Amino acid sequence: MKKITYVTGNWSKLMSAKQILEPLGIEVDNVKMETTEIQADTVEEVAMHSAKEASDKLKCSVLKNDTGLYVEALGGFPVPYTHYVDEKIGEDGLLKLLENEENRNACFIEAFAYCEYGKDPIVFKSITKGKIAKEKSETYGWSWDFIFIPDGYDKTMGNYPDEERCLVWNTDAYKSLADFLKKKED
Repeated sequence: MKKITYVTGNWSKLMSAKQILEPLGIEVDNVKMETTEIQADTVEEVAMHSAKEASDKLKCSVLKNDTGLYVEALGGFPVPYTHYVDEKIGEDGLLKLLENEENRNACFIEAFAYCEYGKDPIVFKSITKGKIAKEKSETYGWSWDFIFIPDGYDKTMGNYPDEERCLVWNTDAYKSLADFLKKKED
């Protein structure tokens, strides 16, 4: 069984990776470590840099992810600055920016960078489409969960328990990663 180390301190990301990858024959273990989060124009660049740094330090194959919220009416903002925007203005600030805006289309872009020790990272991407609610609605989750309504749903992510919420995200990147790893073994 192929083994990768997911560099994350987020138990929800780890749970999702295990649920998807382990049935496909890829063992996922975990290391929580700080990596440099560069300021870049795309989540792909951020994930690649962090994966390379982690792989070099740990001397093994790693998976590192970076996620960004893309809001259509704001020209894509905040994408790679999502974490920073969350800390500075949060959901309330984003709702204020969209106060009189009819176009609420948004998506989460997740970039998963897989990096083998001594090699350059490869990125796999998932996009979860949806819209920004007009007001916060929350019971579960955190942050953007309270205002993001995924396509096909009528409530924000914050209305679904963890075990349901983690299944809402697009998993194309995980499946592409699994296909890539299986082809390497053949």
